[in-house]
Amino acid sequence: MGLLKRSVQLVFILLLLLWVVACQNSEESDGSSENSQTNEEDTGLNDSTSDQSEPVTFTVFDSDTNSDWVEDMDTPVGRKIKEDTGVTLDPEFDIEGGQTKIPLMIASGDYPDMIVSKGAGQLVDAEALIDLAPLIEEHAPNIKKMLGEDGINRLKWSEDDPSIYVLTTSPVDHQALTPGYGAWVQHAVVKELGYPEIRTLDDLKKVLKDYKELYPEIDGQPTIGLTMNTDSWRIQSSFLNSGFMMTGASDDGEYYVDPETYEAKLHYRRPVEKEVFQWWNEMNAEGLVDSEMFVQKSDQFDSKLSSGRVLATIGPDYLMYNAQEALREAGMEERMYGVYPVTLNEDYKSHTYQSNGLQVGWGISITEDCEDPVRAIKFLDYLASEETQIMLNWGIEGEHHEIVDGKRVIPEEEWEKRNSDQEYLKKTGIGYNFARFAPRYGDGVLDSSGQPFTTNTREIVIENQTEIEKEVLEAYGVELWQDLFPLADEFPVKPWGAAYNISIPANSELQTLNQRALDITKQLVPKAILANPDQFDTVWDEFMTSLEKANIEKAEEEYSKLIQDKVELWSN
Repeated sequence: MGLLKRSVQLVFILLLLLWVVACQNSEESDGSSENSQTNEEDTGLNDSTSDQSEPVTFTVFDSDTNSDWVEDMDTPVGRKIKEDTGVTLDPEFDIEGGQTKIPLMIASGDYPDMIVSKGAGQLVDAEALIDLAPLIEEHAPNIKKMLGEDGINRLKWSEDDPSIYVLTTSPVDHQALTPGYGAWVQHAVVKELGYPEIRTLDDLKKVLKDYKELYPEIDGQPTIGLTMNTDSWRIQSSFLNSGFMMTGASDDGEYYVDPETYEAKLHYRRPVEKEVFQWWNEMNAEGLVDSEMFVQKSDQFDSKLSSGRVLATIGPDYLMYNAQEALREAGMEERMYGVYPVTLNEDYKSHTYQSNGLQVGWGISITEDCEDPVRAIKFLDYLASEETQIMLNWGIEGEHHEIVDGKRVIPEEEWEKRNSDQEYLKKTGIGYNFARFAPRYGDGVLDSSGQPFTTNTREIVIENQTEIEKEVLEAYGVELWQDLFPLADEFPVKPWGAAYNISIPANSELQTLNQRALDITKQLVPKAILANPDQFDTVWDEFMTSLEKANIEKAEEEYSKLIQDKVELWSN
């Protein structure tokens, strides 16, 4: 009995010791979890980080091109991302917006870990994408913070299916300093002509005609008055979009949306747009339009602008980056371009700055073939964290920027590299390289220290202008190109967002009708532009009749329903 009693006492003491140790561990755990919560929100690597230590590679299909990508993420920013997360991205970039490759994926049933798409309807219908809603709720505090409740609500697929299949990769609360669309005219042209007003299409025509008569050649090559990037999908975002951008509408893809009724109309069927394309026809007849405009590739467009012999183009800002950088690097600042709010006439004003609100529908998705979706969403959340957002814009502290009196400062020599070295983004990994894979803070948004996330501030933009750019802007009485345009506060926020982001059901009649209408448009609008002026009306009538025969009114009716449903979903 004595032995048994001592055994019981020993067991009791052992249990008591175990209980005390457990209590201490619990208290330490509580304290550390409090600290780790802050770290989680800063880095995006929330929950247990044990799985972050093992390297992993995620395959990604991106529907856009990226000439700045470096294999194995071998840049300062890329190496830092791999060090923080253990993740290496293995991307495939496309030149045609995924139009061919995504259907091939669906047919084979073989998907990369993640897909960046421009409309995921066919992927959703094929059940290729997983619902991100529970993953975001549990593992993505930075994404939740960035998008807010309203933003998360916008990500929901439909009234019937509230799943989140696509995480937007658009900038959040973006206040663009560079106008997103306009007429781009060389500084040398406006300076030579005494800084004429460039407000209407007729103003633009006169400027180009006058300058070309003065200088039929530039650097020994024939002067080109106006050319456009019409390669593949770019014909829509530049040339075809000029129809509504010049007539007081904002970008809704192939449709114009009535702001009162939310009814959609294929925008070319608006009678006023005929006048815009007739202007193009007149420009061509007078030899002011590039004869190769409708057959050139994107790199040929860039090359022509970079040569300095193209006086003007019309289109979105992102199609100008390569040429602007090339001209600056070559020391041809006078041949760089300013952007002007040109419309058909003064009855209209540019809606370039009208806000869509948070743009959703296009973005990144995690597929059913991803073996570790939790790790994937944590990686996307890391990209959305404050610390990473700063790095993606400013680079590595001590290497690409410095902290002076508590403020981020980019040294002058580093600015010179940014402005003149076309390979800067490729060499550093700064910019859109990684930001393209997750939502990001837009220009004008401040971090927790009250500093801007992006380097694109009014003060910095002014500081980095070339001398001739400052001279031209001063002549027009402004500091930035933005100052020439009507700004966002002059327009209501569009309650349907951007119509081109609204997903159309795959293999639906609407998808077929839209493709048929686009095929007709790509054939007959260029034909109308290149026709003799006395044949323009005939070709345009052929265009309108062909659209009617293609049952475009049915497409307009169905598209209107999608837009109205989206407005109702977001208003709930």
